[in-house]
Amino acid sequence: MELTARFVRSALAISDCPRSDRVEAAFAGRSNVGKSSLLNAVTGIKGLARTSKTPGRTRSINFFDTAGRLTLVDLPGFGYAKIGRANAANITRLLFDYLARRENLAALVILVDGRRGPQEEEIALAQAVRGRRLEVVVVATKWDKLRNSQRGPALQSFVPIGLEPIPCSILSGEGIEALRHRLIDLAQQYPAPTRDAD
Repeated sequence: MELTARFVRSALAISDCPRSDRVEAAFAGRSNVGKSSLLNAVTGIKGLARTSKTPGRTRSINFFDTAGRLTLVDLPGFGYAKIGRANAANITRLLFDYLARRENLAALVILVDGRRGPQEEEIALAQAVRGRRLEVVVVATKWDKLRNSQRGPALQSFVPIGLEPIPCSILSGEGIEALRHRLIDLAQQYPAPTRDAD
């Protein structure tokens, strides 16, 4: 099943977000967890979302329309980033402003490094968006870096977040098709938004 996409716009403020009747699924996680790489893998388009080994490279909200009625959204990472405090504060404010106010948002895909499991920030993020009645999908990234003996305990570490993760690997392709199906199903389940964020 395909989920082709094209870049639409970058936004540095909620007012910059595209006016649309599409359903949005946003990718969120700590800096350098692999959001852009996973988005590229899910769409099958190398280079669609800009990737970097430098944490904090994504500083805007980036929108990618699929062929259906779903828009994929690449959010700035939170946590460590090689940027100043003022810029980090602005990015955090932009992230949570989008999560709180964007009417088109129907689902949040929270990426967690499978080697470390969810930490306080990821657990708090999942709890916060549940208050908006959003669908939450948890992805355990970099799954190929765990040995088979480590995978069971790694999955157990996700219990505090309250959701079973989809283990994914950009390198091996594990879990990519399952996530793609989940996103397509989400787009079909949710009615089109009737209005945009202010």
